[in-house]
Amino acid sequence: MAAGAERPAAAPPRLRVRDLTAGYGGPPVVRSVSFEVAPGEAVALLGRNGAGKTTTLLGVAGALRPTRGRVEIDGIDVSGRPSFEVARRGLSLVPQGRRIFPALSVRENLTLGGRRGDLEAVYGLFPVLRERARQPGTALSGGEQQMLAIGRALMTAPRVLLMDEPSEGLAPLVVRVIGALVARLRREQGISVVLAEQNLGLALELADRVYVLERGELVHQSRAAEFARDPASQRDYLGV
Repeated sequence: MAAGAERPAAAPPRLRVRDLTAGYGGPPVVRSVSFEVAPGEAVALLGRNGAGKTTTLLGVAGALRPTRGRVEIDGIDVSGRPSFEVARRGLSLVPQGRRIFPALSVRENLTLGGRRGDLEAVYGLFPVLRERARQPGTALSGGEQQMLAIGRALMTAPRVLLMDEPSEGLAPLVVRVIGALVARLRREQGISVVLAEQNLGLALELADRVYVLERGELVHQSRAAEFARDPASQRDYLGV
């Protein structure tokens, strides 16, 4: 760099969450939660049942309006925006329980989620959804429904993908398929991933870093590899 030349500004995190506080009308469920995700990075939100993982994701995605805090996507403030506006800025949520629309076919569930031009790309990732396109979404197996929920989120061409308990209720073989897909999305598309997950093995396999929530507050953060080598912290924070 020439003498006196200015260094380029560092790129902002793909997702930055600061002091997020949210709840459901009573006392806050999560309080002052802060974390960042770099482009193409995966982080895991860990914690026992009721720790606030789902509430955090809903608040980030705009499905739940935070009472305080700031959410940025590529440096753009989306705090308090409704979920459809947050999605337009590049963030999609795969909700816990899949939430397939029972009255709609597989294809209709997908096209409801975004641009029809992205449908072929989703079918390329999940050929079974093309084969079942005319069937009701709820006629699929649990694993296929999870593929449908992920495919629906990908229809908006997100840069950030939030995944809430994606392995819940799935057979180990299907869990491995979902894990391989997440790795592929990061590698080929540079998608950043926030994974709230009870399956510690899957979370540590996929994530670069972990954040641990306890009673709605962030109590630990570290590299995933470090947490994997720390059974005392796993026991203290997660009871495993």
